Amino acid sequence: MKKSGAEEEEGAASPSQLIDARIKELSDWRGETLARIRSLIKQADSEVVEEWKWRGVPVWSHAGIICTGETYKSAVKMTFAKGASLEDPSGLFNSSLEGNTRRAIDFHEGDKIDEKALKALIRAAVALNTSVRATARPVRSQKRPKSA
Repeated sequence: MKKSGAEEEEGAASPSQLIDARIKELSDWRGETLARIRSLIKQADSEVVEEWKWRGVPVWSHAGIICTGETYKSAVKMTFAKGASLEDPSGLFNSSLEGNTRRAIDFHEGDKIDEKALKALIRAAVALNTSVRATARPVRSQKRPKSA
């Protein structure tokens, strides 16, 4: 099996192992928050695929990127790739609100995660990805039939 660029970069570790290592390396509220977010993503979508992209960003996908989990000094940022197209009745999105595509949730130390609302948002992102994939049509050849 061919290694992905991330695996070649980081040795033979799988994306899941790299995410485990990131959580352990943080060893503070950010690691706990990232671990909790990861758990909720897996609960919301049992078919989620974990990836490691852009030299160190955890990514969760299902028929396309659902979200990323970046860690900063004062926040854990969960960015939804197609967040601007998602309904957010609970008002979870609190960052990157000006963009046309992405939306994010910044979690800060001490924040309580609305688990039910977050799982609903994750499921909506998966539904959007799978509906887009299902309705996408293959590109047809522009060749015209030969006339007789």
